[in-house]
Amino acid sequence: MATLKSSEKQSSDILVIGLSQKAGKLTIESSNSTLNAKSLLATLEDLGATGKSEEVTKVPFTSPRMIVVVGLGESEKEFSSETLRRAAGCATRSLAGHKVADFALPHKNSAQFAAIAEGIALGAYNFTDFRGSTKIDQKAPLNSANIISKIGGSSEGKASLKRAEIIAAQTHLVRNLVNTPPSHLTPDSFSQTMKKIATSLKLKSEIYTHTVLKSKGFGGITGVGQGSANPPRLFHVSYSPAKPKARIALVGKGITFDSGGLALKPAAGMEAMKSDMAGAASIVATIFAAAQLKLPIAIDGWAALAENMVSDTAQRPSDVITIYGGKTIEVLNPDAEGRLVLADALVKAQEVGKKAGGLDALIDVATLTGAQGIALGTRTAAVMTNNEELSDKFMKATQVSGELFWPMPLPEELRASLDSPVADMANIGDRQGGMLVAGLFLKEFVEPSVPWIHLDIAFPAFNDRGAHGYTSVGGTGVSVRSLISLLESF
Repeated sequence: MATLKSSEKQSSDILVIGLSQKAGKLTIESSNSTLNAKSLLATLEDLGATGKSEEVTKVPFTSPRMIVVVGLGESEKEFSSETLRRAAGCATRSLAGHKVADFALPHKNSAQFAAIAEGIALGAYNFTDFRGSTKIDQKAPLNSANIISKIGGSSEGKASLKRAEIIAAQTHLVRNLVNTPPSHLTPDSFSQTMKKIATSLKLKSEIYTHTVLKSKGFGGITGVGQGSANPPRLFHVSYSPAKPKARIALVGKGITFDSGGLALKPAAGMEAMKSDMAGAASIVATIFAAAQLKLPIAIDGWAALAENMVSDTAQRPSDVITIYGGKTIEVLNPDAEGRLVLADALVKAQEVGKKAGGLDALIDVATLTGAQGIALGTRTAAVMTNNEELSDKFMKATQVSGELFWPMPLPEELRASLDSPVADMANIGDRQGGMLVAGLFLKEFVEPSVPWIHLDIAFPAFNDRGAHGYTSVGGTGVSVRSLISLLESF
């Protein structure tokens, strides 16, 4: 991750600026007033630059040695924070192999300055942990960046730089966990690794082993994990500042690999199922970031971890399990397993929250349904809720973070499809509206008085296409920035 600083002067031999266009006319967009825009524009036109969003053009120069021009799209009096965040990330990715660069992207306020800082820090990422002979061929991410700005020297500007570095580091942690193959990331190794980090941040944490889970009645987590040689875990981490202004519980789905169990998934695309623990990684990283930012919010995180595998001990279609708290579930589809582990953790999170005086919000994050991608595509995640005020608060947080989320309903008429003739509920219902049915299933485990939102990040959590903006191929780390913005709003 790039180290960030800010000054009003250029300090390296690489300069990043913006380029916009309107009606075929190009305009240099930069916070560096000393730049000779006229001669540079002529060169850019000769090179065929268009100013299209995220287009990168590298121009050999004299002083600086190279100018990196990133497209901002159509000319605006003031570019949005997300446009600047993506442009900064795109330029940073193009500078892999270089150590330092100056960024002179246009900005007029502290929010835009912060977005540029975040884009740089998020874009400076690669994952080479499992490369052997080819590791030497991989270009290292940009090491440090200087943002040319009058804002950076203020206390607010300095805080923005620190915040960007912390959020990027924790987003990269999520990306690393998602990108780690299931041969190396199991429920236990996830828990042990996160416990070490929690300890280093002076956070309390505990690991519920398979034996403990079974003895205490966590039937969802143990049922999903019973077919694997790698037994399940429930990882609990707590951040408890003095005099907290709110108390939040975060719950994350942590299926370290999802074969589909006896409802075996097709081979095509199954390799991406190492990403099925992205929700658990996101909520734990969010708590780490909150602790580093010293937010005055008490947070309990619950990562429900299991490996959903095929074996002679795996859950069978028609098995009945008992979720923590006593509700019975007929498992009609062993590949609808995420909601089962979440149900256990949601009930436990509320139990602990009630003992501490009650929860101001309960939030679960999960790569839950393929239906999410059908409804909203690969970059926009879904929000479902029992409390519109909390949902609106979260959507305002996404405007700050720049992450794409969209509110979805929980229609009561779909609830009947989850009825079972032999148990309290079935784990699947109507295929039509499958994302909403999954949300309705989870709602059954949330007390009506507890404000709750469910985030389905199934497709946005893993980018199996080309890199874009500040987002690399593989794990994306989606939801961490929005959750931090939400916590800050409390």
